[in-house]
Amino acid sequence: MGGTDTSAATLAVEVEGLEWYHTLELAPDVITPGWLDTRKIAHQVPLPASLSGKRCLDVATFNGFWAFEMERRGAAEVVGIDVLDPARWDWPAGSDPETIATLAARQAGGRGFEIASRALGSAVERLERSVYDLDPDDIGTFDVVYLGSLLVHLRDPVGALECVRSVCSGTLVVVDGVDPLLSLLFRRLPVATLDGIGRPWWWYGNPANLVQIVRAAGFDVVEPPRRLYIPPGPGQQTVPLRPGLLRTRGGQMAFMVSWKGDPHASVVARPRALAAPVLGKQAPPSDDFRARPA
Repeated sequence: MGGTDTSAATLAVEVEGLEWYHTLELAPDVITPGWLDTRKIAHQVPLPASLSGKRCLDVATFNGFWAFEMERRGAAEVVGIDVLDPARWDWPAGSDPETIATLAARQAGGRGFEIASRALGSAVERLERSVYDLDPDDIGTFDVVYLGSLLVHLRDPVGALECVRSVCSGTLVVVDGVDPLLSLLFRRLPVATLDGIGRPWWWYGNPANLVQIVRAAGFDVVEPPRRLYIPPGPGQQTVPLRPGLLRTRGGQMAFMVSWKGDPHASVVARPRALAAPVLGKQAPPSDDFRARPA
């Protein structure tokens, strides 16, 4: 990726004017204050070290970290899709307008991606598309598809992955949040809890559940799940241990993120040859887990 005609000082001002989800180094001494710092675990995610000649898709690209990473690994073409209007996300009924406004501020209409893309001299093409709207007649097919930290936010994760399957001609890499307690208690049985109250956090399961969702959508899993923990970024305050914190699930997760990182699992899969075709653009109505070092 090439340079930029934006001075570091001007770039720093732009960066400071936004909330960020991804931590990105855009120039020497200009680092976005992301909510998470995926730079520290990029080597653990099972994307090929070289993507030379590959056409790649980053689903729910947000600030673009993984799209830029695939470009850095030599992809011939990278497309990132995202829903820029948070009102179109999978909100549960009765969601708090203040919560919607808070997340809308972080999305900022996709401004973060635009700043990062310009600063990095990137050729990634961003399209405003929902995962549910993926259609090979519209967007073509891709050798490698990356889908990160999205399924927990979807009302219909299986339907979304069926739409992904329609445009995936090679490898799918899924990285998604998992529940640490369920991961500990149920290593083989697919188990998940349903939230869906007031915010777009729907399903949190164990790695076996993530495998089952991927299989149910018509993929064959070709690598067992890997456990990984995404460290908090400079934009996220750590949570000190205090009395009563661990009595609630929210407190447990906050402490886990502060202590070790946001618990995730990755799965590598390929479209099943005999899977049923996806019917139309709209999503339909609604294994074993063996951790190994990355």
